Amino acid sequence: MRPFVLLAATLLLLAYPASASLTIAPVFTDHAVIQRNAPVPIWGTATPGQHVVVKFGSQSVATTADADGTWRLDLASMEANAESQSLTVMGDTTIVLHDILVGDVWLCGGQSNMEWTLQNSRDAETEIAAADFPLIRHFKVAKRIAATPITTLSGAWVASTPATAGHFTAVGYFFARRLHTELDVPIGLLNSTWGGTPVEAWLPPSLIEHPDLAVDVASHQVKISEGILAGNQRYRDQLQAWTAARQAADEARQPFALEKPDRPWQPGPFKTATVLHNGMIAPLLPYRVAGALWYQGEGNAGQPATYRSMFSALIEMWREGFEHPDLPFYWAQLASWDNGGGDSTDWAFLREAQHQTLELPHTGQAILMDIGEAHDIHPRNKQDVGDRLARIALAEHYGADVAFRGPAHATVTFKENTAIVAFDHAAGLTTRDGDAPRGFEIAGADQNFLPVESATIDGETVVLTTLSDNPRYVRYAWRRWVDANLQNGEGLPAEPFRTDSE
Repeated sequence: MRPFVLLAATLLLLAYPASASLTIAPVFTDHAVIQRNAPVPIWGTATPGQHVVVKFGSQSVATTADADGTWRLDLASMEANAESQSLTVMGDTTIVLHDILVGDVWLCGGQSNMEWTLQNSRDAETEIAAADFPLIRHFKVAKRIAATPITTLSGAWVASTPATAGHFTAVGYFFARRLHTELDVPIGLLNSTWGGTPVEAWLPPSLIEHPDLAVDVASHQVKISEGILAGNQRYRDQLQAWTAARQAADEARQPFALEKPDRPWQPGPFKTATVLHNGMIAPLLPYRVAGALWYQGEGNAGQPATYRSMFSALIEMWREGFEHPDLPFYWAQLASWDNGGGDSTDWAFLREAQHQTLELPHTGQAILMDIGEAHDIHPRNKQDVGDRLARIALAEHYGADVAFRGPAHATVTFKENTAIVAFDHAAGLTTRDGDAPRGFEIAGADQNFLPVESATIDGETVVLTTLSDNPRYVRYAWRRWVDANLQNGEGLPAEPFRTDSE
């Protein structure tokens, strides 16, 4: 009997490999939301030639792993479904994912203002206590850089509860809350963000195939390097002066209270072109998403002339990578910020580059000039950011009758020392505080812009007066920091503009 038992055990071991090769892409975990009303790619790895079957709901789809061990198949389009279901993958072993929903998935990208969590936002305690939305799910992609595109990542889908939502992207959460409330479908948020990052870090390596774009990327990379060098040179000089002063004080036996200079902040390699695409976007591809949200630009504020080309390339390349040519892409325009340089126009020109990107189809931007905090680059009011992005999505993507745009400059006419600015999207034109409109400037042919003498609202126009002769140009909210207050009846702020470029 013993030889027979040994033979049976051997055959049993041969039937079940010691280490199964079957995997599913790590973006698929328990509690995931998969996209409705579109084919849904499912992919992973297996032994080359292995037969792989995926079952979900009433669907059963099969494929064979390629020679390189990768496999992919697409589930057929499905309606939204808030009922918890299992997704099963079968090959040389079986993988079962639980509590899978079908709804709308939105990718949240950018730097710190998108990464900013609910627990650090305005009214955090109240908002977290009310965050009982189990059909809103969040996946935080772990921070990782990579020299070339990778397929692995760390993270897990988590349902929104008062115990978990504090760690969600605040902008994404408020966006998802409004969509879920109005659409009554599950909402998934893929949160791939890293504070302090420039846009080129999120671009794929294929950017080198576009010579003009490669030059634009290199120009900012050089600027970053020059900034690091300048900071270290200042630190060296300050440290030398401090050391000499301390030595002199010691020799004179005098008290010495001068504080040692701080070492300059050393930005990590996460600012390098392509490394965040490789490490934090490539592993998500081609997960089906409804659209993308973006809050970034602070990391490129010094280069508005080249930001537009890089930002446009990001949108187009994400559309290609996510296999969604018409991918809705909505962003938050930079909010007001002072930090001692509020009178500067650098951020105004970066906002203009963001605005110009609206020329791409299926794009939209949320204006934030009214929520900025003078001395904090991170406005705590993330409610309005998420809500305004949701308004754009509801109107432009879902076809809802929702106001989503504030007053937008249409025309300017001049008469003697008066300029009349007409606006679109200006029903109920007013100011948020009841004061006269602020933030307007007028210039003559010399383009020397000065504040207006007075500004009054007349219907859907603003009448500006100046003591200057022959006014020719107008601009609005054209500073890094300005307490602009013009809005429409929906409470949506007016868009910054200038006419000296027309």
